[in-house]
Amino acid sequence: MHRWRFGNHDLDLTHRGLIMGIVNVTPDSFSDGGRFNDPGRAVEHAFMLLAQGADILDIGGESTRPGAEPVSETEELHRVLPVIRAVRSQTQALISIDTMKAAVARAALDAGADIINDVTGLRGDAAMPRVAADSKAGLVVMHMTGTPQTMQNQPQYEDVVAEVGSYFDNRLRVLEGEGIDPERIVLDPGFGFGKTLEHNLALMRALPQLSTRRPLLVGVSRKSMIARVMHSDAMEDRFWPTIALSAYAREHGARIIRVHDVKPNCDALRMMEAILETGQ
Repeated sequence: MHRWRFGNHDLDLTHRGLIMGIVNVTPDSFSDGGRFNDPGRAVEHAFMLLAQGADILDIGGESTRPGAEPVSETEELHRVLPVIRAVRSQTQALISIDTMKAAVARAALDAGADIINDVTGLRGDAAMPRVAADSKAGLVVMHMTGTPQTMQNQPQYEDVVAEVGSYFDNRLRVLEGEGIDPERIVLDPGFGFGKTLEHNLALMRALPQLSTRRPLLVGVSRKSMIARVMHSDAMEDRFWPTIALSAYAREHGARIIRVHDVKPNCDALRMMEAILETGQ
């Protein structure tokens, strides 16, 4: 239940969760757009995150913030491939490609990536399940309603927890039918992707029941749900609440935490795991 098996990796997540560090090679990501748009700066940032304790580097070349404009396949490849190749040439650390495009995923795997992180849950590109099935990559299957352009246009659910859980069950069943071993998959509730603040908070409370299928990845770092609770749009005011949410998520069943600020969130996980140790 707490194992993630893909490629040559067999990760036991029972007692030690993983930190996924975010490397945005984009000019328009919501929190650090443009800072690492140059491949050289992105590679430097990636190695800084590894030094701070990241277990996985999540490299993305297309922003999925609400309202973000799509990026062409050519442009996305131009952004991410040099970074993946450079990082892979210098480390065996796990690399994730954050993409919705099958061609980008395939090229990234060929360049050395280990994991496909697809915000559409492998639904956005009809070719993505085949790319995944033909590879040995780990997979992050996320829940999202609509697209980044439309997802925050009045999202509605009868019961967000039940509907996300049903989505997880359906995706696991469909992808297994496509020839993908469920043990290669981790699940992501998609905080902020087609959810209101109330939906996000309900999902956070429901992490124990959502985490019973496969290991759960949680990504809430610097997201607008924090701004709404804090009544502040300042990015620096999202730092400490992100750490609080990371510790809470780990305590309540999440096994992978995707963050911008690696060291403090890694420290929070290790401290929480020391407390949980006798109970796991």
